[in-house]
Amino acid sequence: MKPSLRQSALFVLLALAPLAHAERADRSKPVNIEADRVTVDDKNKIHIFEGHVVLTQGTLTIRSDKLVVGQDAEGYQRGVATSGEGGLARFRQKREGKNEWVEGEGERIEHDARSELSQFFQRAKVRSGADEVRGQYIQFNGITETYLVTNGPNATTVPSQQGRVQVTIQPKKKDASASP
Repeated sequence: MKPSLRQSALFVLLALAPLAHAERADRSKPVNIEADRVTVDDKNKIHIFEGHVVLTQGTLTIRSDKLVVGQDAEGYQRGVATSGEGGLARFRQKREGKNEWVEGEGERIEHDARSELSQFFQRAKVRSGADEVRGQYIQFNGITETYLVTNGPNATTVPSQQGRVQVTIQPKKKDASASP
């Protein structure tokens, strides 16, 4: 019996869930941002960083040409990182309790701290260790630790044999102390 598309998608999402466990201690660390230029709008709580932007918070690093950060009334931040001239915005963060890193890229990366929702747009790729997902859109929900990956922009699916979602899941090594 052939598995349904829904069953296949569920398997992929369950298999990718371990990609998500980012270093929790990073949340309590200060945010440092370097850029060539910053524009601050205190009234509207918007900061625009431009030119070789590097954001670090603990093990988290985001690199882009432009980063726009807004803050709501409760203090939650929402950021949009972009790169111009065909470049990609990139992030890197250590996984919780492991000596592995999660790395991602896209023409645009959006993160909402309130909902813990991260989105990668156009030429999107997320890699954790040797596992990797690629598509035109990747959404990661940090609360539910689930992914949505599509071959079209903005979570759409485009019927096509080219430009399909690609997933690589490496076999996990069994505990060396376990005997066969």
